[in-house]
Amino acid sequence: MSRYDVTGDEGEYEAGSNGQVLKNKAGINTSEEMNLTETDLLEDLYLHVFNDYPQALNIATLYQWHRIWLGNVYSWAGQIRTVDMSKPDIHFASPLQIAKLAERFDTTYLSRFDELPNMDDEALVRFLAEVHVEFILIHPFREGNGRMSRLLLDVMAVKAGAEPLDYILWDTHKEYYFKAVQAGRDGDYQYIERLIRDATSTEGEV
Repeated sequence: MSRYDVTGDEGEYEAGSNGQVLKNKAGINTSEEMNLTETDLLEDLYLHVFNDYPQALNIATLYQWHRIWLGNVYSWAGQIRTVDMSKPDIHFASPLQIAKLAERFDTTYLSRFDELPNMDDEALVRFLAEVHVEFILIHPFREGNGRMSRLLLDVMAVKAGAEPLDYILWDTHKEYYFKAVQAGRDGDYQYIERLIRDATSTEGEV
């Protein structure tokens, strides 16, 4: 899909899609149908995850969620991507580094799942901001990283005793969001923290 620059075999597109839809098991060749399919399946994944709420998190959990979500659509669902991916001003982790970075992400963040109920509001905001930026920069999957990251934040927020996040401001202020991720890449999390606060408040404004 054209929002990324991609190299490698996972850059194959479905016949008849004019290079707009990734090669898939369902033979879907329009962006509209694929977006609807992925959205419907994501709703099913949310139901699955929150009906069988995890007692612990690890990186294998995230791979499993991705496979449950997109396994009937893409052959590589639930697997570490094998292609380089980038956006303007952001080059995501090399596929050769993903396994190591994912293990570090597991140790640094996912292993602290049980600590979430003991975090005060500001500590939770800081933690979720770092989780989001680091996961996005690793970008472990060929497709669906942003949505997987949002699911992870929602699961963590609920574990902490909060509500799932409201991402409407993220979607309406995309330029600010991307700049916040870029700043987080350089160790400055204040902008993504602001977005996290907004997403946990009905009165937040970017």
